[in-house]
Amino acid sequence: MRVKLKGINKVRRPLADGTVRTHYYHRATGTKLVGEPGTAEFHASFEAAGRNAALARSEGSVEWLIRRYQESRAWTKKLAASTREIAAYDIKACEEKWGATPLKIVENPKSRPGFLRWHEKLAEEHPRAADAKLARLAKIFAWGVDQGHIRHNPIATFERAYKSERAEMIWLPEHVAAFEKVAGSEIKLAMMLALHTGQRQADLLALPWSAWDGHALSLRQGKSKRQVYVPATRALKAALDSAPRRATTILVTQRGGGWQKRYFHDVWSDTFAKALIADDLHFHDLRGTAVTMLAEAGCSVPEIATITGHSQAHAQKILDRYLARTRSLAESAIAKLDEHRRNRPNVQTELQTA
Repeated sequence: MRVKLKGINKVRRPLADGTVRTHYYHRATGTKLVGEPGTAEFHASFEAAGRNAALARSEGSVEWLIRRYQESRAWTKKLAASTREIAAYDIKACEEKWGATPLKIVENPKSRPGFLRWHEKLAEEHPRAADAKLARLAKIFAWGVDQGHIRHNPIATFERAYKSERAEMIWLPEHVAAFEKVAGSEIKLAMMLALHTGQRQADLLALPWSAWDGHALSLRQGKSKRQVYVPATRALKAALDSAPRRATTILVTQRGGGWQKRYFHDVWSDTFAKALIADDLHFHDLRGTAVTMLAEAGCSVPEIATITGHSQAHAQKILDRYLARTRSLAESAIAKLDEHRRNRPNVQTELQTA
């Protein structure tokens, strides 16, 4: 379907051979457009001219800085598509509030109280969202400092309004059992994949059958860009071998189509509510749970990082937070201590005479 674009000037010019050539220009900027009307090339040229015009009009303002940031590698290459999708909502709110603010005001350290008051006002109803918006604006300002567009980031640090203590939030066996009891087969498979691979939700929803070779899953993570190879547990292999292949992706809806992020969230949330689980558990907590399960199985930090795609430092950080919730390692430690004492009956005497 051909889309009719407004704001285009059409100019016909006769050539020396008597023919007439038609040229198209972006009316607001006078920029010559490339391609023929109706083509993707022409539409892209028109959109680019519009963006350049908006950028020129807003030069020297927060809106201009945001536009430059979104055209930079820091936005287009270093952030995953799912991250950009979420961040775009925060950026829109920042632009609506601060877009017209001159950068000369922003780089003045005295501007800091104004940003913090806005953050406090948002936090009255939505503390977590308030933190996300100010943090995103702080990242843009930090990028602006690095690029020489501003000299100072007034909100390089700020006190978070949302206090989340998720150090003990892992899925215990009783949680998993309660969830699976009320879950449909499609959601059960999603949980199993998360628990047995430790991968992010976005990567699992996009995981194609071609990633499964009958023994292991191979994928490149969308956020970290790391290539991971995850040999399947016996339980996961049985589940995948018996799962019907109704689409190119492993995880599908009840109707056999691929999951959209919002729809998956809704179905998962409904299932969680039906399970009547008292703890405030999220899908993302399955990733930390997987790390914990691997540690309890005796895996080293490098081995865990190889499977989940975490850095070794991050994997260790997760273990430092999560392992306090589980009992098996504590029981294992005491069993080893008992065994050690049984094998060394004179250990107490040795300690006393030392």
